[in-house]
Amino acid sequence: MKLARFARIRIAHAPTPLEPMQRLTQLLGGPNLWIKRDDCTGLATGGNKTRKLEFLMADALEHGADTVITQGATQSNHARQTAAIAARLGLQCHLILEDRTGYRHDDYRRSGNVFLDQLFGARLSDAAGGTDMDAAMARLAERLRSEGRKPYVIPGGGSNAIGALGYVTCALELVDQANDRELDIDTLVTATGSAGTQAGLVAGLEGARAGIPVLGIGVRAPKAPQEDKVFRLAEQTADLLGVPGAIRRDAVDANCDYVGAGYGVPTPGMIEAVTLLARSEGILLDPVYSGKGMAGLIDLIRQGRWRKGQNVVFLHTGGAVGLYGYLHAMPAA
Repeated sequence: MKLARFARIRIAHAPTPLEPMQRLTQLLGGPNLWIKRDDCTGLATGGNKTRKLEFLMADALEHGADTVITQGATQSNHARQTAAIAARLGLQCHLILEDRTGYRHDDYRRSGNVFLDQLFGARLSDAAGGTDMDAAMARLAERLRSEGRKPYVIPGGGSNAIGALGYVTCALELVDQANDRELDIDTLVTATGSAGTQAGLVAGLEGARAGIPVLGIGVRAPKAPQEDKVFRLAEQTADLLGVPGAIRRDAVDANCDYVGAGYGVPTPGMIEAVTLLARSEGILLDPVYSGKGMAGLIDLIRQGRWRKGQNVVFLHTGGAVGLYGYLHAMPAA
C-alpha cells in the first residue's frame, strides 16, 4: 500500500499514544484494556476527523478550492475540525448542521462544537432532521460557484475513500506500536457512524494482514446497513490503494445494540461510560460516539465476550468538547 503517492497535509499529532487502562481493567475484571488516543490528534481539541482531513484538504487544495463545504449534526465533531483546518489554510468554510435530536436546549444549540465552529469563522446554516444532506451541499456548492467561488464538498464525517486513507495510516501506526510493545491485540474496538474510521482501519489491517479484528459499536444505523456501508467503503479504499479484493466481508463487524433512541440521544450506558472513564482513568469521552462506543465495550466485557489475559484496544475518536452541549443531559457531578 503506497500511501506516499496521495497528497497529504501533515497536521495531526501522530503517532497518538497507545496507553494501558489499568484501573478500568481492574474495575471490570475482564481483558487487559488499552486505549489508542486519537482524541490527541491536536487539531481544535483533537479527534479522529483530523487524520481524514489531512488527505481531504490536500485534495481540496490540489483542485484549486478556495471554499470547503461539509455537513453533520448540530454538535458535529467533524464540522468543528473542518472549520479549524479551513481557518488554518485560509479557506472559507460552510457548515450545514442537521437537527437530528430536536433538542432546543441552549447548551446544545450554542455551546460545545457550535461555539467553536463560529469561533473558527465558519458560516453555519441549519437543516431539519431527515434532510437530504448531500443534496443540500450540492445546492450550496452550485450557488457558491455562481458567485465565483471554488467549493470543495467533503462528505459527512469525511467518510469517502480519500478520507478513509487517514485510518489506513492509523491502522499501520497501531501495528507498529503493538509490535514495539510486543502487544498481541485480540480486538480493536471503536465507535462507527459515517463509516470512514472503521472502513479505513479494516482496509489498513486487512491490507497489512495484521490479524487484528475490528469491532465497530454503532451510533446511528442498524447492524445490517451499517456493516454494508463500512464494507463498501473499505472496498473502495482498497481499490484506491491498488489492492482490490483485499477486504473480506467477514472482516466487517458492527454491534448496533447501543444506539438507544437515536443518534446523539443519550443513553444510561453512555452516561455510565463517560463517568466511569473520567473517574477511573481521567479520560474524557464524548456523548455521541466514544461514549456509546465505550458503553458497548463495557457491556460486552460484562457479558464475557473476552477472557482475562486477552488484549482489547479501544480507539478513542475524540469529541469531548461535545460534553458542553449536553449539560442538560448529564447528571450533576
